[in-house]
Amino acid sequence: MDAPYWDTVLDWISRHPVAAGLVIFLIAFLDALLIVGVAVPAAPLMIAVGALVGLGHIDPAYAIACATAGAFLGDGVSYVAGRRYGDSLRQRWPFAQNPEWLERGDRAFRRHGMKSLVIGRFVGAVRPFIPAIAGMVRMPAPNYIAATAFAALLWSLAFLLPGWLLGASLDLVAAVAGRLAIVIGLVLALVAAIWGLVFYVWRWMAPRTHDLLAQLLAWSHRHPVLGRYSAALIDPKQRESPSLLVFAAGLLLAAWGFFELLASVGAGLAPSHLDLAVHQAMFGLRHPLADPVMGFFASLGDLVVLGPAVALVAAWLFWRRRPIAAWHWIAAPAFALVGAWVLGALIDLPKPPAATAVAGFSFPSQPVMLATVVYGFLAVLVAREWPGPRLWPYVLGALLVGLLGFSRLYLGAHWLSDVLAGICLGVVWVTVLGIAYRRRVVRSFWARPVTAIFFGTVLLVGGWHAGRSAESMVAAFDPPEARRVVDTTLWLQGDPRLGLPARRTELRSRDAWPLNVHYAGSLEALAAHLQTRGWERLEAGDWRGLLMMLDDHARPDTLPVMPSTHGGHAESLLIGLPVDARGERVVLRLWHAPYRLDGSGQALWLGTVQSLRFASRGDGFVRYWRAQPEEQAARESLAADAAGLRADAGGPVLRLVEPPPP
Repeated sequence: MDAPYWDTVLDWISRHPVAAGLVIFLIAFLDALLIVGVAVPAAPLMIAVGALVGLGHIDPAYAIACATAGAFLGDGVSYVAGRRYGDSLRQRWPFAQNPEWLERGDRAFRRHGMKSLVIGRFVGAVRPFIPAIAGMVRMPAPNYIAATAFAALLWSLAFLLPGWLLGASLDLVAAVAGRLAIVIGLVLALVAAIWGLVFYVWRWMAPRTHDLLAQLLAWSHRHPVLGRYSAALIDPKQRESPSLLVFAAGLLLAAWGFFELLASVGAGLAPSHLDLAVHQAMFGLRHPLADPVMGFFASLGDLVVLGPAVALVAAWLFWRRRPIAAWHWIAAPAFALVGAWVLGALIDLPKPPAATAVAGFSFPSQPVMLATVVYGFLAVLVAREWPGPRLWPYVLGALLVGLLGFSRLYLGAHWLSDVLAGICLGVVWVTVLGIAYRRRVVRSFWARPVTAIFFGTVLLVGGWHAGRSAESMVAAFDPPEARRVVDTTLWLQGDPRLGLPARRTELRSRDAWPLNVHYAGSLEALAAHLQTRGWERLEAGDWRGLLMMLDDHARPDTLPVMPSTHGGHAESLLIGLPVDARGERVVLRLWHAPYRLDGSGQALWLGTVQSLRFASRGDGFVRYWRAQPEEQAARESLAADAAGLRADAGGPVLRLVEPPPP
């Protein structure tokens, strides 16, 4: 995930507009197609396309035209199919097995008539079926074409616009906060993917759950050995405790056997190539503004946060005389705690580099597994009693688990396989436990107090815990560095054989500023020296500074300079000259580097000196500091003020390095 890779991908998109347009066309076409459209997640895909439009890699008019054409032709195929087969379509596969698909579209069409072609375009459950209904009732083709063409254009604009705005804003964030834009984009994509996944699973499972359980119970009666345990799980007349213990033990045994089998046919219990690739990519995304947020989400699976919430909810359920709910609620985290400990003792997977000095690592991830069963079973408890749509507790639980897993990957606390294993085991246990609970519970309870107690406790304890430990957690997961000793003579000569990095590591080449400053010595000594010559230490902006960019009263002397990263670390020193009359300032950034000079043992710092100009976008809606490509004036200012920091002076040494070729 380095700059050349992303530049290659984006350059390919820019140089192959026909291929990009074909992809956009196919997304819209398949989403509108009868039957096929049910399984196509068009919303997140179109948002992603819109983001590329906002970033300037796809022409907006071209993207809208391709999406509109695809949606229009997809609807047309569905219309022709309905007109060709008429009511006999209801007896054909898969509508004979799923009659509710056409019934929903039929109700919408009869209620709204031609308007349903426009309204239904924005309702995923009926979008692929309303054109077929229009064909089945022999709607005149001219009326159909006019309505569906208008609907396709509106749909394209509505589904591309959010990503379009997102891409434009991410481009701005990238200009001032680098990799933070990628982190924000990944989090938004994760939220959209989880939302869509839960929605589609819920829509498929909800009408089939009763029949599936009936089939499982019938199978249990035909198999006296294994069926004895599954029947006890489903049949409310039997005790489920022995079955739950058998299922829990069997689940742990199956997980252990599966991973041991993988180890025997592979290269042993070692991280996979995907684990290593994701770990390296996530470390490359570290940013000082994202770190505390990720630290907070990572703490939402800690026992110190979930333990009090689980205990208070259990106490409330016992107090309200709901022992069935209380005991099942306690069984959820009990499995995660015991299961993670057992599997961690049996499966010896090496820790990620960032977690080597952190105690409590296990495979699968205990925090992720604990969060999955707690948030998941809370959704099972609450959804049954919730007065509104029962989907939302599952969406909220899945989002919290997804953000927790992402944050721990971001920090480097776990391998991807740790997180996925914890989620999978947790989901299976929630499913088994949820079946046992739902088949036995007879008394309802008020869901709002349970929800308020749980999330109120999580927020209070989580905020307190994160405030105390988030910073130390982020620091604890910094991977250990191998210090390298650099030959002082070669460094003073600027010998390229040393192999020191020439540019800041960044995903986009235009943000990979040249590391045109090398400094050996104490940062305090350098800051004190430059301050005597008019420079001033700058405090890097935080989230408040990011929001200040939207303040139309922001001035060059009040708007903070946002931090930038190199090698996953923010600047160790940020110092600059006062803003001049043109709204520009010279800024020096120095980053930590794993190098020391031989002989003196002085730490070596790599940095960038650059000119920043106070700029605005969107008719002054956003104000920010923009790095200028011309760096000669900034180099001359620093060279004049740091003239005394030479090797022959016997103290700290600052060297200006010739910029590398672009």
